[in-house]
Parts: sequence; C-alpha cells; structure tokens
Amino acid sequence: MRLSSIISEAVCNIASGASRTILWFLALAVAGTLFGGFEALTIIGQENTAAARIESAADVTTIVSPVFAIDGAACDRLTEAQGGPSASGAMREGEQITPRSTPGRSIGSYEVTAGMIRLLALSSVSSASAAANAGHGSLSSSSPASSGQTSSSANQPAADASGIWVSTALAHDFGWAKGSLLETDHGDIPVAGVFHWPNDGRDTRFVYALIVPVSSSAKPFAECWAKQWPQTEVLDLLLNETAISGVADANTLPGVTQLNKSHDRRYSAASLYETRMTRVLPVAALAVGVVIGIAAVRRRRLEYAGALHCGQRKEAQLLTALCEMLITSGAATAVTLPLLAALCWRLSPSDPAAVFLAAVRSPATMLSGALVATALAVLAVRESCLFRLFKAR
Repeated sequence: MRLSSIISEAVCNIASGASRTILWFLALAVAGTLFGGFEALTIIGQENTAAARIESAADVTTIVSPVFAIDGAACDRLTEAQGGPSASGAMREGEQITPRSTPGRSIGSYEVTAGMIRLLALSSVSSASAAANAGHGSLSSSSPASSGQTSSSANQPAADASGIWVSTALAHDFGWAKGSLLETDHGDIPVAGVFHWPNDGRDTRFVYALIVPVSSSAKPFAECWAKQWPQTEVLDLLLNETAISGVADANTLPGVTQLNKSHDRRYSAASLYETRMTRVLPVAALAVGVVIGIAAVRRRRLEYAGALHCGQRKEAQLLTALCEMLITSGAATAVTLPLLAALCWRLSPSDPAAVFLAAVRSPATMLSGALVATALAVLAVRESCLFRLFKAR
C-alpha cells in the first residue's frame, strides 16, 4: 500500500469521525496546556521570588568588624577573584555634616570606597529593572531563579566617585539632584549621584546619610559589602580575606551576615528549582499520552481486527493509525505551544525562552507517549480476536 494511500485513508477516517479525532484532540490539548502551564507558572513564581530578593538587596552579603579591621583595597578587589561578586566595597562611619541651608540640622555620613559606589549604583539599576518588569506584566516586583542576575549585572552602571551620593529620600527632602552643589560646614561638595534605598528590610543606615567616597588605602574600614547572584559559599571565604590579621582579638572578630535580614540567608534558587514539585510533570504527561494512545486504539479494536480479516496488511494498518494520531496530537500540540509561549513571554520577568523550553517538555512527552502507545496497541490487535471482539460488542 502506497504512503499516499495510507495518508489519504487516515485523513478520511479523521474527516468521517471514525477515529474520534475531536475527543482525543481536546484531551491532548487540554492536558498539555495544563501540564505545561503549571510548570511555567511554578518557574515564573521562583523567578519572581529571586527577583524580589535582588530588588531588596538580599543578594548583598556583608562582613562587619566591631573595630576598624577591614582592608578597603582588598574589599574592592573581590570582584577580580574567581567566583567573586559583581560589586563590592567597604564603608565606615564618618563625621556629621551640616548643610548651610539647615544650620541646626546635621546629617550623618559614611565614608566608602569606589567599589561601594558601584554597588549602590548597581542596586539602584536592579530596582529600576524590577519595576520596569512589573510594569510589563510580571507577577510581582520583578531573574531566573537559577540563572544570572538581572540585566544590571551585564550593563555596569556609571559610578561617579567625584562627589557625595545621597538616597532618593534625602534628595527629595532637601531638593538635591545629581550635579547639585551642597554647601556645608565642611565646604562645598558636589552631588555625584542619587541612589534608590527603600525601607524593605535592608540596612537603613544609608537612607538618611551622606555617602562620601574616600581612598581605599587611607585607613581600615568597618565593613565590606559584596553583591552576588546567585550567591555561593566562596563569597564568605572571600569576605573573610578582607579582614586585617592581628587587628581584631577574640572578642572583636568580624562576622559575616546579610544586608537584608528579612530574607532567609539559606535560600538557594538553584536548589528550589531542582527540587520543585513540577519536575515530574513530563513523566505524568507521558503517562497521560500513553493512556490516550491505548484508549484510541482500544475503542477501534473490532475495526482493526476486521480490516486484518479482510486482507489489510499489518504494516499499512500501523502506519494509518500512527498518521491519525500524529495529526491529532500534532494539532493539539500546535494549539498548546502558542498558549504556553504567550504565558511565558507575558509573565516571565527575566528569561521567557528558558521557561518556555521547560514548559514544552510536558506536551512533547505526551505526544511521544501517545504515538508509542498507539503503535504498541495496534501491534497487539490480532485477526484471531475478531470473533471474540464481535461477540463482546
């Protein structure tokens, strides 16, 4: 039997309703969309959780010394280490500075290295990127759970260390902006930049303080901050390397902590992704495809046995059944894939393509299961079963 005849017969069976194509098409399309959509929404939820942590500076780890025992130059150089952070910088408390416009109101200051300025600028870009993603339809404020950081890590923002930096809250209260000249009791100081530092659980000392860049080698600092996503155990070791040996005693040893303590430091995006409940959905989808394939053949066993009795070759019968199921499952998959693509590109805050590739595994395995089950079920039908099947009808 020629291939064109086999395809023609399969199309006729579908058009006549003999193969019950609509029933199996709906079953495959609905099941594939549900399985793939559940997987996509689970991963997108993990992406949003990771993005929220980045936005709230939970990706910043700090080493704090009760005494000034942190090497500022070594802290700035952490970004050059293997497995190091995307930004790092040191800080210490500075003098009180009084603006001439408010002589009775002084403002605290913190002296920081150039690396800290880059970290503040990078955190501000992360927050802005998260807000933009939220505006385009993400589930919450805004990187895949286990892939790289948001786009801010790829495009390093400008970090001008020629003047002081102030938070958006302080700039709003005093009417300052980038490029403003701040007249103080310490002289005229230019405002080199404004950074975003919301009250979301992170350390609030920078909310209402002047950030003053200083030389990293003038004298030791009190803290070293490092921004890294995803966070690794290597970072803690690197931070400890910034402590100056012999300065601290047993009672004043530096300790490593998280800048935003409202988040669990044991959080691991990669671990959550690898252990997510939906990772077994492709197996479940495969089982559903097998059931549909077997059911589609089982309902037509008498027809298949009768065709064999009338002289149809087994190879032709198998190819016809596979063509019917391929058309049915292929059409169902063709409906499912655009729906999943729209879901991923609409809701994923960082990597829609990766989420889509994970979501389509379920429809793909379901299609494979239906085809394999159809083939095996057709091969199991024998001409010798014709009279038994006829009597059972």
